Amino acid sequence: MENWNDLKLVLAIARAGTLGGGATALGVNHSTAFRRLNTLEEKLGVRLFERLPGGVYQTTTEGERVATTAERVETEADALSREVGGRDQRLTGALRVTSSETLAYSVLTEQLARFREAHPGIVVELVVDNRVLSLSRREADIALRVTRPKEPDLFGRKLADIAWAIYGAPSLGPLDDIAGRDFIGWGAEVTGIAAADWLGETIEPRHIVYRANSLINQFTAAKAGIGYAVLPCYLGDIEPGLVRAGAGPVIELTRELWIVTHADLKKTARVRAFFDIVGDGLVAQSSLFSGHRTA
Repeated sequence: MENWNDLKLVLAIARAGTLGGGATALGVNHSTAFRRLNTLEEKLGVRLFERLPGGVYQTTTEGERVATTAERVETEADALSREVGGRDQRLTGALRVTSSETLAYSVLTEQLARFREAHPGIVVELVVDNRVLSLSRREADIALRVTRPKEPDLFGRKLADIAWAIYGAPSLGPLDDIAGRDFIGWGAEVTGIAAADWLGETIEPRHIVYRANSLINQFTAAKAGIGYAVLPCYLGDIEPGLVRAGAGPVIELTRELWIVTHADLKKTARVRAFFDIVGDGLVAQSSLFSGHRTA
């Protein structure tokens, strides 16, 4: 196991549970991962994974030992990277940032333009992903999240409260009562999203006339007049093709917007600059996030 790439391959497949998922995580194609894994198993003389129905790859005892060792090596390598990177005082280089699709679609891009104007030597790579990427594994340097960081090795700052409300096209008319009205909802497989849970508890299934697992698509469908949608106010209030329906924000859906990095990186010049410019810029939009300012 002298090749670190072999360890990374085993760890990626073990985490994904499939060969294809491991290949995607490493940025290689399926056939390359298949060939590399077979070569590694032949070289070691052991099976690292049991091939199960449905394309599932389950670690053997030997495979589990290799994956555990690979994770330890990865943890040490990431810690070294953060320690060295945390001393970087250059305002040049790359900065990997992750945010949700709705934030990237609306108010974030304007702040990134301000950051680019102030620091043209820094290249921002924006990863639009609704998953919580690992800052410890350097999947991102900075994350904009709607949850307060709980991990002790993370450093964050609250930027605003995020309110959600019901929106619809002007052609749908006023919404005095949601009973019997058509709504846009989430796919049946979506779990763990407060707005999806609220719709499931509040709106009868027969009145969910359209479903999408993308909030931006729900936003677009609402503009088209398909039905009412529950959207964050920073998205709905700035769209002239939508009007806020009902009495106001849905209080139980209120969330917090945080800017977060790893504690080892908080003194890095690029990270500090991003916190100052983009973080302060988003704080200045707090009335839009909280639903107290409409377009």
